[in-house]
Amino acid sequence: MDLTWLQEFNEVQRAAVSHGDGPLLIVAGAGTGKTKTLAGRVARLIATGTEPGRILLLTFTRRAAAEMLERAGAAIRRGPETTGRVWGGTFHAIANRLLRLEGRAAGIDPDFTVIDPGDAADLVDVIRHDLGLSARERRFPRKATCLAIYSHCVNTDAPLADVLRTTFPWCGAWEEDLKKLFAAYVGRKQERNVLDFDDLLLYWREMAADPGLGERLGARFDHVLVDEYQDTNVVQAQILEGMRRTNRNLTVVGDDAQSIYRFRGADVRNMLRFPERFPGAAVVTLERNYRSVQPVLDAANLVLAGVSEGFSKTLRAARPGGARPDLVTCRDEPAQSRWVAETILRHYEEGIPLRRMAVLIRAADHSDHLEIELTRRNLPYRKYGGLRFLEAAHVKDLVALLRVAENPRDEVAWFRVLQLLDGVGPSTASAAVAHVAAAGHDAGALRAFAAPPAAREGLASLAALMADLAALDAAAPASHVERIRRFYDPVCEAHYDNGEIRRKDIENLERIAAGYATRRDFLSDLILDPPASTGDLAGPPAKDEDWLVLSTIHSAKGCEWDVVFILHAADGCIPTDMSCGSPEEIDEERRLLYVAMTRAKDFLHVCWPQRYTQRGGPPRDWHTYAPLSRFLTPGVRAVMNAVTPPPAPGETPADPPHAGPPPDIRGRLRSRWA
Repeated sequence: MDLTWLQEFNEVQRAAVSHGDGPLLIVAGAGTGKTKTLAGRVARLIATGTEPGRILLLTFTRRAAAEMLERAGAAIRRGPETTGRVWGGTFHAIANRLLRLEGRAAGIDPDFTVIDPGDAADLVDVIRHDLGLSARERRFPRKATCLAIYSHCVNTDAPLADVLRTTFPWCGAWEEDLKKLFAAYVGRKQERNVLDFDDLLLYWREMAADPGLGERLGARFDHVLVDEYQDTNVVQAQILEGMRRTNRNLTVVGDDAQSIYRFRGADVRNMLRFPERFPGAAVVTLERNYRSVQPVLDAANLVLAGVSEGFSKTLRAARPGGARPDLVTCRDEPAQSRWVAETILRHYEEGIPLRRMAVLIRAADHSDHLEIELTRRNLPYRKYGGLRFLEAAHVKDLVALLRVAENPRDEVAWFRVLQLLDGVGPSTASAAVAHVAAAGHDAGALRAFAAPPAAREGLASLAALMADLAALDAAAPASHVERIRRFYDPVCEAHYDNGEIRRKDIENLERIAAGYATRRDFLSDLILDPPASTGDLAGPPAKDEDWLVLSTIHSAKGCEWDVVFILHAADGCIPTDMSCGSPEEIDEERRLLYVAMTRAKDFLHVCWPQRYTQRGGPPRDWHTYAPLSRFLTPGVRAVMNAVTPPPAPGETPADPPHAGPPPDIRGRLRSRWA
């Protein structure tokens, strides 16, 4: 057994990789080789005889799982035929797979379809209308708010009353109506055999909690490994407890200092309480940072020291030297934008490509001034946080057609598909869905539906498509997409602009579908882990393309750049004034700044505009002064360079020079009382 590859790890990483049986918590500070260590543990398990198919690797993106398994295979010189047998993927993807295999034992029909949050909100809206909640004298919460409340209750495992009081207080008057809405929503999903994202975790948790089913599920795996454990919610932690009821081989890795998704239901206490939940757990702390220079880490360590609760860690740089980070005090937002743009150009002239630089912001609108300045200086940039690929209308149309073919009981998908046809409105669509349901949910029944004359041709074409897809049931998914594309091309042309771009997206989906064995697998992966944008489906960029990265701090987690700018380091922005209501919120805001600072490899510039012009106010110089972020304490500032940009040409200096010695004002004030 060749384990010489273990020499690539430092001593502490090697201790984590080589851990034997029993629970293990790896506290991995920023830039300390978390991915390498977890991949190394998978590799060692396989190298020492664990059957790959009995390893479960849970991550928060499919790409993370693929990267770890690729690294594990490279370490032990095994190809994808070995590591590909590992159960690797997101919580939702693994839940989908387990429910297909084991769901019948829990009374779940394995032919269910999964609906994304957009379609889930549409279903909530249908039920909201059916219950008469949209016709109240007082405005009832909209569908997106209703779904957010429901999801927050589910993911935090908290009573509706508590969630309304703490997170949605403006909806508190509707508690009883919301209970009725959510009960009807759950019932409608079960009737239609559809599951939303939350259901995947809930069903898995309930199966894992059952003594018989839980033992059966847990027995599938000799080892369970979890990435980014600090980002798990209450339900996910309960799933892991149920899965490890008898076999306690559970490895989790994370960094409590990077827990910044509380608004999504993430609970850092899952990580902080891990040794209590799994007595006897070994704890290994990774502190050697391979990303940043020590001066950047010194400042980040001091920021983090103010957190009220967490695992003790001090990041130490593997690289020597480095520049101290800058704290840049700017007169106002335009001055901040000018200084940032000029400094970007200076780094660019020093040989750092634009793509190796990033500007990080707390909220998406915090870059408004800077974007104008970048455009004026012809500096290209890309801002992260746009429309997800699956949210594009034409992609949702295609997915709806696939969902109807897979599960004819999927009411939401039927409504979307039918209303693509000429002459079909909500009333006709509702009647058609009822007709199909009365025929035992046989899509072929559309041929006999008494449609209005204007809709007959479209319905006949749709019925023919459904018949062809039924005949193709066992064929490769690419065949299904190709047949849908022939039906959909003229529909797309009639409904949307930019038809050529949309057709290329559908063609890309057809190519992706060629890599799947079944329509169900393709559909599940597309919904559970869609590309973030159409650009994710393209090939690598040309070598001469270059652009600056603008990103929210949340979107930047897991990334790194040579140069990082952090804008608006003022109280009210970092921390945001919307998240100062409790010590837990303040701690999370502090961790958010820590995450932003530790994205920088070589140069870190933190900017503080002192004056903010108020938007939406009277047409005059209406402004406020913002104090420096409370997280940048005197101790933190002591390890940073204080920078004050010079005024722009024609601008009055903030502190104009005074001719001659200063007047003794302090002495005059004292003399009055002498």
